[in-house]
Amino acid sequence: MKDQKTIRLVEDTISKDDIKNLIGWLETNPRLTKGEQTIAFENEWGAFNGSKYSVFVNSGSSANLGIVSALVQSGRLKNNKVLVPAVSWSTTVSPIIQCGLDPILVDANKDNLGIDPDDMKRKMDEHNPSMCIIVHVLGFPCHMKEIVSLCEENDCILIEDSCESVGSVYKGKKTGCFGLASSFSFYFGHHMSTIEGGMICTDDYDFYQLLKSIRSHGWDRDLSEDVRLSLRKDNEIGDFSSLYTFYYEGFNLRSTDLQAFIGRKQLKNLPRTISKRKENFEKYQSLLDTQWKPNPVGDLISNFAYPIITENREALIHKLTSNQIECRPLICGSIGRQPFWIRRYGVTELEFADKVHTNGLYVPNHQNMEDGDIERVCEVINTMELVV
Repeated sequence: MKDQKTIRLVEDTISKDDIKNLIGWLETNPRLTKGEQTIAFENEWGAFNGSKYSVFVNSGSSANLGIVSALVQSGRLKNNKVLVPAVSWSTTVSPIIQCGLDPILVDANKDNLGIDPDDMKRKMDEHNPSMCIIVHVLGFPCHMKEIVSLCEENDCILIEDSCESVGSVYKGKKTGCFGLASSFSFYFGHHMSTIEGGMICTDDYDFYQLLKSIRSHGWDRDLSEDVRLSLRKDNEIGDFSSLYTFYYEGFNLRSTDLQAFIGRKQLKNLPRTISKRKENFEKYQSLLDTQWKPNPVGDLISNFAYPIITENREALIHKLTSNQIECRPLICGSIGRQPFWIRRYGVTELEFADKVHTNGLYVPNHQNMEDGDIERVCEVINTMELVV
């Protein structure tokens, strides 16, 4: 076993050629802070994803923070209650708390690990929330037909955390294009990388302008001329004073042109990466003999990693690692079992999310995996009787 290669959970998407291109660009002594490369990357990303407006930020986590803060400051929320998925990520939920809103955890769906429409309806009927954030877990589109209908019927703003689902398609539309806004991550190991980085997408012009201001301190320098002049007129701000006038409670969520340059190159490789992740997922589905398998809806599954749920988790972890196959907890299990949540709200019990928390893990899927790698992972898993 020791002479086997390690099957990594993720591998870098930035190649040696990408580094050489970056070095060549750096030798021209370009502007490195947010500038023309950022604008070009935003436009190219929007064209790829099918969104009218894109805002490049320094992480997917910052994308979520910017969206929630913009919603609070826009005055669009009818109350402070927000539905959030139990199976998600800390910085999907934390911005809700940080911005003074009240998160309500919703259980996970047994087919795709995303927010469960049935539990979502129960929580909507009980709490009448102003917003719902969903996560397309591991690239599996949520049940968007039901979710969109519930949000429309209940005057609830829909936000998509699409950090793990770049390129996944549901009924002809890519994930991240169903709600008011969506977030994406370009961290190492994701579908593409800008080292650190993320993107916010929206089709709403006013929300887009607000996001650009909040990204950069709350000032007006990046805004369209009509919005910039209107803000100055309404607040009686002259051109000189406008340089350091702040209209919103802002952050510094900006990324750099260096990261944007990398991102533009990464975009060219993205279709191949998405196709490979889709093929790998389908091979896992055909080869694995497990009691539980994901059963995602969607035209294209751009899978981030392959999930396993079993009461034999500890034994499986040992078996995988002893065969040089990396694995990790299934995201972070249930948010309702995380210490930061428990300190504030106590343990929140949710039937399937708790099962994911206790019994879930995932195994590798990335653009460099070969058929033999997937076969080896499946052989190891299939030697065990995995009880759900």
